[in-house]
Amino acid sequence: MKAQLILENGVRFEGRLFGADKEIAGEVVFTTGMTGYQETLTDPSFAGQIVTMTFPLIGNYGINLEDNEAKHTNLKGFVVREKADYPSNFRNEMNLDDFLKEQGVVGLEGVDTRALTRIIREHGVMNGVIMKGNPTDEEVKSLMETLNNKNVIMETTAKEVYTVNEPGKVKVAFIDMGAKQGIIRDLAKRDCAITVFPADTKPEDIEAINPDLVFLSNGPGDPLDAPGTVDTVKALIGKFPICGICMGHQIIGLALGCKTKKLKFGHHGGNHPVKDLETGNVYITSQNHNYIVSDYPDGVEETFVNVNDGTCEGIRHKTLPIQSVQFHPEASPGPLDTAYVFDRFLKEVK
Repeated sequence: MKAQLILENGVRFEGRLFGADKEIAGEVVFTTGMTGYQETLTDPSFAGQIVTMTFPLIGNYGINLEDNEAKHTNLKGFVVREKADYPSNFRNEMNLDDFLKEQGVVGLEGVDTRALTRIIREHGVMNGVIMKGNPTDEEVKSLMETLNNKNVIMETTAKEVYTVNEPGKVKVAFIDMGAKQGIIRDLAKRDCAITVFPADTKPEDIEAINPDLVFLSNGPGDPLDAPGTVDTVKALIGKFPICGICMGHQIIGLALGCKTKKLKFGHHGGNHPVKDLETGNVYITSQNHNYIVSDYPDGVEETFVNVNDGTCEGIRHKTLPIQSVQFHPEASPGPLDTAYVFDRFLKEVK
């Protein structure tokens, strides 16, 4: 069935519908990963978005449910140049089309994803819709106006408190902002007992378990839309070591008095170079975010910087045991070059 991806600036891309049979609105972003499409589909940080893969052939090794980063997908749409209907992989359980149908995600193939990526790079991230046939401008506007990504954090966070890998050597209070399971797995590998809390948890709930470390995960959307998490972190500063990744990094930055701002087209993919300012080494990292931390107050210093655009990739407090990174040291998907960051985090635990 023919369908169109229509951007808010009026540009239209025609393709063929696959996956879920419905019409949707979302924020259109691109990701530069050559592999890892399943982790991309199940990364909660993409909640509310229409994701475009820049690599042209997607789905060629199928879907293996063990590799999911969340129990279900949260993105709105998935745009590709060409999908593979007959994947080849001994671990394959289903093809991409069947997976998107099962997950209720709209797919669109046959799109010139290079042209779409160039538009987003030139004009910035923008909203869009995927609609069947050739809809009128009024129909497009009506669907576009239904988009509201203000609540994506609460839509992806844990619904209740639970514990993983107990007993463990280090007790971690893990604030789930829309977490990838890869982060939890990497902490568990380092003998951490992880108690996972919803994003709107109160500081007294954290204090009640007396953790060795408070950890904030990745998550979708604007950190300023977080449900009181910044105030929770402020209340915990000075009481416990605090670390975070991605959205968690932005929440920690706001709690320390930094500011956040939106990038033109974000960092999405597994090939972003960052420099560790402590060692001078440059690493290739996995990233997925539209917002960055900026304007550090006294007492806060930068620890990592993006080699491409000079934006902040990590901060720490000069005297308190608080640090965070913008990139994903757990990868999933992407390179494992910066997995040592988890060990650096755990050194904050006394």
